[in-house]
Amino acid sequence: MQTIRIIPCLDMNDGRVVKGIGFENLRDAGDPVECAKYYCEMGADELVMLDITATTEGRATRLDWVRAVAANVSVPFAVGGGIRSLEEFTALLEAGADKVGINSAAVKNPRLLTEAAARHGSGRVVCAIDAKNEGGAFPVYINGGKTPAGKDAVAWAKEAEALGAGEILLTSVDRDGQKNGYDLELTRAVAESVRIPVIASGGAGCLSHFYDALTAGKADAVLAASLFHFREIEIGELKAYLKERGIPVRINNA
Repeated sequence: MQTIRIIPCLDMNDGRVVKGIGFENLRDAGDPVECAKYYCEMGADELVMLDITATTEGRATRLDWVRAVAANVSVPFAVGGGIRSLEEFTALLEAGADKVGINSAAVKNPRLLTEAAARHGSGRVVCAIDAKNEGGAFPVYINGGKTPAGKDAVAWAKEAEALGAGEILLTSVDRDGQKNGYDLELTRAVAESVRIPVIASGGAGCLSHFYDALTAGKADAVLAASLFHFREIEIGELKAYLKERGIPVRINNA
């Protein structure tokens, strides 16, 4: 197993970090710059920031938010939310993002993944997939988890890889904010279907959930939000736990 990544996620709304349950009932979790600085100091391997209302509001990700956070991070920084064109993708990189996640727009215009990879390299292209588990079927949802996309998550992940995506950010809409564990069935199905890294997202509630996602779920990285935002689990604590159980982690980003 390669060294895994621990990734805090900053869900943004009105300039603040927020966290909800099932993409709804948002709760304030702090200032994005202060959160970003803290996570870098605590040993985060990467940081993700999602402008969670950009798509539903029909606008691009706020570049001022990206610039403010990018100026204060020392780890790879991925940004997503509302990207509809190659120009918007490029603007986020120019604002300081290292990677850009595309979700709804990629479903509607799959060529955007190919265009972005051709211009900037697959390593900067993240295909974000929001999916549910409906009796072993994994339908994809777009527009902030509200609209069925008419795609299967496994098939879409494979297609996204073929189109040029260098990574999959896979979020369980059902598990988001529930703290009852990652959807291991969904995560494993997608991870086993592609060669590119898969980030598990949605449902972390305790230390063992991360271990399960990395072993039973076969994820390459684990993303969480509320557990880190509200100091229920510290990143150093999580890395020590995983290391004791044979999972390769970076200690102090070394």
